[in-house]
Amino acid sequence: MFGDLIRRLTAPEPAPLPELDARLALAALLVRIAKSDGHYDERELARIDKILAERHGLNPVEAAKLRAQAERLEHEAPDTVRFTRAIKDAVPYEDREAVIEALWAVVLADGVRDHEEDALMRMTTNLLGVNDRDSALARQRVEARG
Repeated sequence: MFGDLIRRLTAPEPAPLPELDARLALAALLVRIAKSDGHYDERELARIDKILAERHGLNPVEAAKLRAQAERLEHEAPDTVRFTRAIKDAVPYEDREAVIEALWAVVLADGVRDHEEDALMRMTTNLLGVNDRDSALARQRVEARG
C-alpha cells in the first residue's frame, strides 16, 4: 500500500490521489509538521487524531489507526515538496485554507511555536498555494479557539 503511494508521490508529475490516499497523505503531512521540531508528544498525537476524526467522520479508534498509517507513510515519504504538491492536486483550493488551519492546530498543540515548525509552515503554505495573509488568519482562528 505505502509502496504504491510513495511511487505516485515521487513520480515526475504525480497524478491526483484517490480520496483515501489523499486522506492518508494529508494525515502524513500533519504528522510531519508535528515532528518538525524534534518533539512528537501526546498533545500533538491527540490533536492529529481529533482533526482526522472531525475531518473524515472517524471514531477515535479509526482516527488513531489512520494516524499510525500516516506515521509510517511520513517516515517513507521522499520530501515535503512532492508530498505537498500531491496533496495540492487532491484538495480543492477552497479546502486548502482548512488544511492550513489543521496544520496550525498541530503546530500550536504543545503550546510552543518552534523555529523549525514555522519554517515548515511557511514552505507548506506556499506549496499549497495559500498566501501568507490567509495562513496568518488561519493561525489566529486556531489561537482564538485555544
